[in-house]
Amino acid sequence: MKCPFCGFDDSKVIDSRPNDDKIRRRRECIKCHGRFTTYEAVEMPLLMVEKRDGTYETFDRNKLIKGIFTAIKKRPVTIDQVSEIADHVENYYANALKTIARSKEIGDIVLDELRTIDPIAYIRFASVYKDFTDIDSFVAAISEFESETEGRPSDKE
Repeated sequence: MKCPFCGFDDSKVIDSRPNDDKIRRRRECIKCHGRFTTYEAVEMPLLMVEKRDGTYETFDRNKLIKGIFTAIKKRPVTIDQVSEIADHVENYYANALKTIARSKEIGDIVLDELRTIDPIAYIRFASVYKDFTDIDSFVAAISEFESETEGRPSDKE
């Protein structure tokens, strides 16, 4: 690791500890004895998203989070929950060693997560993701959601 003070190419690690999803390392330059901190993180493989029209674009975590935030506006969903959904999507493809994801698959993963968090956010996200064009589409989605949750025990019980 190059020293930020003198530019020497070698340093030694004094301390190393986990910090969130990274490793924090305290280093000391062997030449000038200057101390500095570095962070080590796992590099995720490049994930490409196949859109509905057949075009490809790189996966953009911020774009996904922005879409989820639109669905959870004024709902009791925390920023941490949204971040966990985005993490879940990224980790799903990284663990499966996939480099191409269909936008439909990503939408399904997000819907599954929102279904357990907030029903209104689920319907809002579904309305954009499934491209509802009329009231019947909303009614069908709500009916589907209700029939799926009828068999599950309620949090209020």
